[in-house]
Amino acid sequence: MRHHIVIRAAKASDVPRIGELLAPAAAAKLILPRSDDELFQHLQEFLLAEYDGNAVGVVAMHIYGTNLGEVRSLVVDPQYRAHGVGRLLVEACERWAKGLGIVRLFALTYVPEFFQALGYVRVSKESLPHKIWTVCVHCAKFAECDEVAVQKQLSDAPVLPMTMPPIIEAIEGD
Repeated sequence: MRHHIVIRAAKASDVPRIGELLAPAAAAKLILPRSDDELFQHLQEFLLAEYDGNAVGVVAMHIYGTNLGEVRSLVVDPQYRAHGVGRLLVEACERWAKGLGIVRLFALTYVPEFFQALGYVRVSKESLPHKIWTVCVHCAKFAECDEVAVQKQLSDAPVLPMTMPPIIEAIEGD
């Protein structure tokens, strides 16, 4: 029997299911917990995997600066982990990132072997100051983080430093 897997952008109506998928991983302290309010606020970052029409996996891609992105909140229902759903979600993030001009993707993970099989390499967490000083610094595990950092170069373009856009820019007419 053939099965149909679709990766698509998450919709507002998916938030309850995304929460259900993320909750066990958050309870096991594998990912940070996300409230429904946070999911709605960051909905545009999420992709959902449907297996024969059932939502079975989720991933988010967060952008840091001009051309650096993070694969995060990658969770696949345990019943579907042997079906390539996680790989398809990460590959979808990579295509999405390339389309946005992202040069490098990274992840903090407890399963570096999964990402290494997809072409990611281990790096030091210190090489990711964008993540460490905006997100990790607020984590309870900050001083004793046991996640492994991995990254993948998506193009040969240089990774540019983060710049702060102007807060307000006014143009005066005559």
